[in-house]
Amino acid sequence: MSQVSIVIPTLNEAASLGRTLRQLVLLNPPAKEVIVVDGGSEDETVAIAKQSLELFNQPLNVQVLFCKQRGRSIQMNCGASAATGDILCFLHADTSVPDDLIAVIEKTLAEPKVACGGFISLMVGSQTTRWGISLHNYLKTYYAPLLFKPQLFFKGLRLLFGDQVMFCRRTDFWDCGGFDEELPIMEDGDLCLKLVQKGRISLVNRTVQSSDRRVARWGSWKATAIYLYIGILWGIGVDANYLKQFYQDIR
Repeated sequence: MSQVSIVIPTLNEAASLGRTLRQLVLLNPPAKEVIVVDGGSEDETVAIAKQSLELFNQPLNVQVLFCKQRGRSIQMNCGASAATGDILCFLHADTSVPDDLIAVIEKTLAEPKVACGGFISLMVGSQTTRWGISLHNYLKTYYAPLLFKPQLFFKGLRLLFGDQVMFCRRTDFWDCGGFDEELPIMEDGDLCLKLVQKGRISLVNRTVQSSDRRVARWGSWKATAIYLYIGILWGIGVDANYLKQFYQDIR
């Protein structure tokens, strides 16, 4: 039986959550459990999550948790605390995954020297694929740690982000303290910095698809500039609370 627990933090994700949960029903092998952690949605997100309990609780075991404090780090830690699987997989509500997701995760972590993994993320809209930004995000996985943490890059550091569907062993996650709940942004990069002490960070040669809603709102050039600006400042040690102002929530 699969030992992968999928944690989905949500906040006003009614437009995406239903499709994501329907896709998870198709996973073969199935996840051990799916834990939706809501941070106080004001739309139909919770209703959609609860409806899934009745529609397809078999073969998909879905739990819906409510977090008193909103914040992706806080919510993902909350879900991880409730998880019973040996492996944690953190999935954004607007990200589509392949039906062999669980098999890929288990195969990747079967290598003892790998502590964490993630997928190549394609940024996709209703009528377009953002190939340029997707390519940049792929390259950033490598060049960012090489530029700012070269000693860790050669130790196996790769910089993964949440839309890459990060996964790791539950014991390693908690040994590293989980996500830093003080970080409003870049909590995923921070986790990579901690997990590389346990082993290599692996970028799996498979793709997932994430919503381009942020790029659609900003435009490709502005989005690329913001991503670069935030990445460079974070790389040189600028406080994530300052960087958050440039990365507002978009639904």
